[in-house]
Amino acid sequence: ESGSAFFSPFCRPRCLAAAAPAGRAKLTHPGKAILAGGIAGGIEICITFPTEYVKTQLQLDEKANPPKYRGIGDCVKQTVQSHGVKGLYRGLSSLLYGSIPKSAQGGCVCVWVCVYSHVSVSFQHHFQRELGLGTYQGLTATVLKQGSNQAIRFFVMTSLKNWYKGDDQNKTINPIITGAFGAIAGAASVFGNTPLDVIKTRMQGLEAHKYKSTLDCALKILKHEGLAAFYKGTVPRLGRVCLDVAIVFIIYEEVVKVLNTVWKTD
Repeated sequence: ESGSAFFSPFCRPRCLAAAAPAGRAKLTHPGKAILAGGIAGGIEICITFPTEYVKTQLQLDEKANPPKYRGIGDCVKQTVQSHGVKGLYRGLSSLLYGSIPKSAQGGCVCVWVCVYSHVSVSFQHHFQRELGLGTYQGLTATVLKQGSNQAIRFFVMTSLKNWYKGDDQNKTINPIITGAFGAIAGAASVFGNTPLDVIKTRMQGLEAHKYKSTLDCALKILKHEGLAAFYKGTVPRLGRVCLDVAIVFIIYEEVVKVLNTVWKTD
């Protein structure tokens, strides 16, 4: 996801190399990190997209409408009945196009994330209008969400890996352990910033015109729907994000290993 290099899981080897004593951690070649990150991000989004779709639908399904869905199962059931299983993948292409370069770069790409996130939500919400600068709707909420995502995940992941390795930074970590640590880091970010995710989704949906700003959106949700509304879609998002972070870290590490055998940079 976006954020500074220190907030990107794909820049992690570089960060560890800088922090560890000389000879204790090996620097991953930037080209390998970019390629591995892009591959990991693309595979991950293809696997977990249905949970992202359901999460978005539940967040867009405001109480005042009245609500169209009675829960996760009902959302899946209605979608499949109306559009078939492929309906759960509506908006995948836009998210995939954004996820690969986003995961590959790991730099300051909050604006790009905002654009492709808006397009994805728009496709899912049958948003048919010329986008123009409207693709930057919810930019502030997106920046806050992406930044906090990376801050929480990187902190938790690094803390867990340092705890596991102890004094031996070269200690090998089993992919299963890597995935477990990634899932924990993902869960921490979900509980930490789902309110920002809800605000971002609302400001990029059909009813975005109702909100003057990120703060105005938050206050109106609180006033009309209560605190619980800030955690709508938490369960499907939790499922997706835990899988997301776990899969990305596992695939990234394994792809780097493969690249090290076929791409000699030393």
